[in-house]
Amino acid sequence: VWGVPNKNLIKGYIGRHKYNRKKMSMTQNSGARYSETSITIKKKFKICSLIECELKTGRTHQIRVHLESIGCPLIGDQVYGKTKIKNYKKHIEEYLILANFKRQALHAHLLGFFHPKNDKYVEFKSGLPKDFKELINYISKY
Repeated sequence: VWGVPNKNLIKGYIGRHKYNRKKMSMTQNSGARYSETSITIKKKFKICSLIECELKTGRTHQIRVHLESIGCPLIGDQVYGKTKIKNYKKHIEEYLILANFKRQALHAHLLGFFHPKNDKYVEFKSGLPKDFKELINYISKY
């Protein structure tokens, strides 16, 4: 994410964005749904952080909306990630590496849920993709 999160728990209501119906946002509007995300900072860099999120709920765009709401949007998020990144241009080399990442810097290491047909708990694990590892290696040099 851009910056360093100043919260370890984000909770509130997520609903349709007031002006952009394709986006979601934190809101108090009726019809919004409660959401909760726990954040652990794994590593801090000069202008970004590697974090781990644990979702207590599963709302549309939850991680992206929650991180944008605290001013630490996902790197590479073209919808929710543009709000604060201009603040980091003074660190031009790091900024360019992060701003040119080709996708959302988001990876599900662990997914678990109760299967809808047999009600058994299933779990899937996955390591970091190559491009994500390369991004971490590049930014670690600064």
